[in-house]
Amino acid sequence: MRKSYSSEFKLKAASMVLDEGQSVPEVCATLDIGPTALRRWVDQVRKERLGSTPEGAKAITADQREIQQLKTLLRQKDLDIEILKKASALLLLDSKDHSR
Repeated sequence: MRKSYSSEFKLKAASMVLDEGQSVPEVCATLDIGPTALRRWVDQVRKERLGSTPEGAKAITADQREIQQLKTLLRQKDLDIEILKKASALLLLDSKDHSR
């Protein structure tokens, strides 16, 4: 079974490489994780620190997680607005039909 790691764990592991200057093999040995996963996290944290999260990836940094949450909320609000527009248009048509 594939292991699952929290965003906080991924961020800590990537920070050990990016900020503390430890090598990938050192961090892998310390945290008992594979090098492929760690390299992917390091690459993603680098990108997130520059302001972008890879398409389809769950954000690791707090800022990018918040951005993803806000984008999701915004999409939902846009859908709600569209539904309300359609509903009000239908009600308007229905009220015109009944007034004749």
